[in-house]
Amino acid sequence: MRYLPKSPAERQEMLAAIGAKSIEELFSSIPDRFRLREALNIPGPYSEAEVIQYFKDRAAENSNGYTTFLGAGVYNHLRSVVTDAIIQRGEFLTSYTPYQAEITQGTLQTIFEFQTLMCQLTGQEVANASMYDGSTATTEAVLMAERLTGRQRVLVARSVHPEYREVLKTYAKNSGLRVEEIPFTAKGTVDAKALQVALKDDVAAVVVQTPNFFGVIESCAPLADVTQAAGAMFAVAIAEGVSLGLVKPPAEADIVAMEGQSFGLPPSYGGPFAGVIASREKFVRQMPGRLAGQTTDTEGRRGFVLTLATREQHIRREKATSNICTNQALCALAATVHLTLLGKEGLREMAQQNLSKAQFALSELLKIPGVRRTFDAPFFNEFTVEIRSFCAKKSSGRSRWARRIRN
Repeated sequence: MRYLPKSPAERQEMLAAIGAKSIEELFSSIPDRFRLREALNIPGPYSEAEVIQYFKDRAAENSNGYTTFLGAGVYNHLRSVVTDAIIQRGEFLTSYTPYQAEITQGTLQTIFEFQTLMCQLTGQEVANASMYDGSTATTEAVLMAERLTGRQRVLVARSVHPEYREVLKTYAKNSGLRVEEIPFTAKGTVDAKALQVALKDDVAAVVVQTPNFFGVIESCAPLADVTQAAGAMFAVAIAEGVSLGLVKPPAEADIVAMEGQSFGLPPSYGGPFAGVIASREKFVRQMPGRLAGQTTDTEGRRGFVLTLATREQHIRREKATSNICTNQALCALAATVHLTLLGKEGLREMAQQNLSKAQFALSELLKIPGVRRTFDAPFFNEFTVEIRSFCAKKSSGRSRWARRIRN
């Protein structure tokens, strides 16, 4: 009865309520020639498991069982079917926006718990109710820094996800922001010397990613020190949230922008995802999006409400802190359920398995003639290799190295 939830008795009750005696009478206004009298010419009936298997078999016809190593900000991690079962419960089916706290306590509580989990993961003091995705969260972190510093120059590491950088440039195009890129070293990390040269008193923010687009783990503390000494804000983007199960969180950052897709959200052909903005409490009034807070009612009972979200953010855009006035509540709920099911030890184990399997994959790849590692630096579950090309001219008698990821 999962997809046909109405029993014959319920159908009769509904028909009686609208004054119809039967389904035939209900549809009597439709000319007979347009009505289907025979069964559809489709196979079955199948059980749910058989339907799922049918589509898996059809999908398998389009490939030879390839395995994807794409990564690059979208990850196909193990996720429990319990997550889907919980987020589809009726208790979470509520109005579009939880303005009326008295009827959306369940939604507000899960948002509050999501924020709490994000603070624990990132080492920050406050997090919002989610953003659209990691790329827009990164851009919103920059805009937040612009408002807090009054400066309009931004330094972004070239090792930040290229799509994140493109989104930032799109926002900056007509907003007065000047975006400049900082190169990376032979180890795939941010060039600290180049950063120090570029840092002037007009820089609003420095943006780095860890693990970065090459999979390399950045050492954030020294970069944060030099950035903050120049009066700029240090923003860290995280595309692979599972890394925080093992990697030290960037607590020294002023703002953290994270993609939450790794937490129980399937790739789904590219979305929807859930971005995160986390920061220090003193910056909370410039934080974009929504924030759910905990309070007590007149009888002393615990309750949850939206807080610090001005109506101008939704109506008068010239006074808004962001053009984002909604959030990815369903995706954030999925992430909350997923992380709650995993727990601290479960997330650590998932991260450990990612690291171990990546190390194994690298060791096996390096056994192949013509394959070498690009960056000799710590990484999490992604790494960059170079593959020798054997299509060089015969006259030269030499081979060439082809980079998988270009600078």
